Amino acid sequence: MGKHSRAARVRVRSLTAAVLVVLGGFGVAGTAQADDGLVEGTPCTDDVRACVDLGSKRAWLIDDGVIVRGPVQISPGGPGHETPKGDFRVEWKDTNHRSVEYDGAPMPFAVFFAEGGIAFHEGSLRSPSKGCVRLGHDDAVEFYNFLEVDDAVEVH
Repeated sequence: MGKHSRAARVRVRSLTAAVLVVLGGFGVAGTAQADDGLVEGTPCTDDVRACVDLGSKRAWLIDDGVIVRGPVQISPGGPGHETPKGDFRVEWKDTNHRSVEYDGAPMPFAVFFAEGGIAFHEGSLRSPSKGCVRLGHDDAVEFYNFLEVDDAVEVH
């Protein structure tokens, strides 16, 4: 699905939320009665393509609000090198990237999404990364093949 279709869904969801507020569509404790826009089983909204939950060390690939891969195990950044939280966009990809910052360390199937060279990439799941989201080989290949430049990524 193209980025324009995803943007249209975001606008429709925002309009729906605005209508609920105007019409008083809130129930007990101010919670919305309508769908909350989260992909079931994840902490992410349904308009993202990649979702990361740092606390549970899991990630998902999502297409039009439906999980297409995951949860998969990840290894996020460790103390002093935490993986940044927030909303990001895929910036670029490199099949055989080597880290400039860390002595040419291999970063196969790198999908860069945050400032400072933060990417999804293949790597060990047994130790923390330097801020990237490491994936096992098969998962790294799938993330690389599925994600495109400008796709939305959420890290929680």
